[in-house]
Amino acid sequence: MTDDSPSWLESSARQLRRCALVVVAAAVFLVLDLQFFAGAFAQPAIALGSRIEAESGQERLIFDLTGPVKISARPLADPDRIIIDIADLEFRLDPSAGRNTGLSKLIKAFRFGLFAPGRSRIIIDLAQPATIVATRIDPLKDGSRLIIELASTDAASFAAAASAAAAKAPDVPPALSSAPPAPRPSGKAVIVIDPGHGGVDTGAIGKHGEQEKAIVFEFARVLQEKIEAEGLFHAVLTREEDIFLPLAERVRRARENNAALFLSIHADTLAAPHVEGATVYTLSARASDAEAARIAEQENLADQAAGLEGKAEAEEVDDILFELTRRETHAYSRDFSKTLISKWKDAGNLNKNPSRAAGFVVLKAHDVPSILLELGYLSSEKDLTRLTSPQWREQAATKLAEAIKVFFQTHPNANNSGEGGRAKAPRPE
Repeated sequence: MTDDSPSWLESSARQLRRCALVVVAAAVFLVLDLQFFAGAFAQPAIALGSRIEAESGQERLIFDLTGPVKISARPLADPDRIIIDIADLEFRLDPSAGRNTGLSKLIKAFRFGLFAPGRSRIIIDLAQPATIVATRIDPLKDGSRLIIELASTDAASFAAAASAAAAKAPDVPPALSSAPPAPRPSGKAVIVIDPGHGGVDTGAIGKHGEQEKAIVFEFARVLQEKIEAEGLFHAVLTREEDIFLPLAERVRRARENNAALFLSIHADTLAAPHVEGATVYTLSARASDAEAARIAEQENLADQAAGLEGKAEAEEVDDILFELTRRETHAYSRDFSKTLISKWKDAGNLNKNPSRAAGFVVLKAHDVPSILLELGYLSSEKDLTRLTSPQWREQAATKLAEAIKVFFQTHPNANNSGEGGRAKAPRPE
C-alpha cells in the first residue's frame, strides 16, 4: 500500500457521504411532492347513507361517510331545530332520505345540502324539544361515521340552550364571492334567472319525492340556453349549482349584473291537488289575494328554512328619485307579466288566476323589473307530469324567451344597460 492510501480512503468516504445526502434529500423531496399532490387532488368526504337508531330513550342520527370531517352543532328555536355545520361534505343520498322519519319520536325530518362553498349543513326538524347529547366522528376501517345523539328535554331548556348558542356564535349569511360579474357582450341587455331554493333548502317536495330546487334549476338552464340562442340578450343564473343563496344575495346579484329583467323561478305545492297551472307574481305591498299572501310569506322564509335566523325585509328609502325609479320599475314588471301570460297560453297551462301580486322579498330590487314565475304546482299530478317532462320544459322555456324578446321590442327603454336605456337611481348607502 502506498503512502497516499489514507488520502484515497478519505476521498472515497467523502463521496459516499455526499451520495448518501443526495439520496436522503431526494427521498425528502419525493415525500413532499407526494404530500403536495395528495393535497392537490384531495376530495371532500362523501355521505353515502343515513339512518336513525333509538336506544335507552335517546336517538342517534347516523351518516356513513367515506372519510373524517369537522363538525359543529347547535340548537335553533322557532321552529325547534338542530343545525349541524360540516366542512366540505358531499351528499350522495337518496333525495327522499330524511323525510317523514315516522318511527322517530324526536326527529320529524332532516335536510342536507351545500350551504356555502366548502361548507355543508344538516338541519334536523324536531318533533319535540331535544338536547344534543353528543356529536362525534367514529373512524372505521373503510371510512367514518358521523353520529348526532339526541335526548328529550323540556321547551324551556331548549329555548335557553338555543339562546345561549346564538349569543355565543350568531349565525350569519354565508360569505359569498364579491368578485365583479363576468363581462357581457356589448349592447346586450342582461336577463338574470333565479332558480329558487337550492342546497340545504330543498323547497317544495312532490308526492313522489320530486324536489322544487332541482326542477326549477333544470328549467332555468334550458331557459338560459333559449335566451342566449336569440343572440339579443345575455342570460345569467344566480346559482350555477345546487347551493343555498340567501334572498338578499339573489337580489344583489341581479343589481350587480345591471339586470334589465329578473326572473325568479319556482314550483310550489298547495293543499288543493286540483289546482294547477302557471302563475306570474309581481311585487305589491298589499297581496292581491289570500293565496298570494300565503305563497309570499312561505317564500320569504327561505332563509329561515336554511337555518339563518331573522327575516329579510324590504329597504325603505325616503328619496324622490328612488321612489320614481321604483314606480317605473313596478310598471315595467306588470307589463312584462302581461306579456308573459299572453305568450304562456301557448304552453297550455295557466292558473285560473294567473296574474297576482304580493310582498316577495326576492322581487324588491327598486331598479330591476322583476317577476316570480310559479311554473306549476308539485301537488298537482297534471303539473308534475309537465314539470318533469323535457319536452314540456323545452316548449315552456321557448315561450318565455319569446315573451322576453317581445317585451323589449315594445319597451325599448326598459333596457337599463346604460346604452340608450332608462336611467337608474343610485342605491342609497
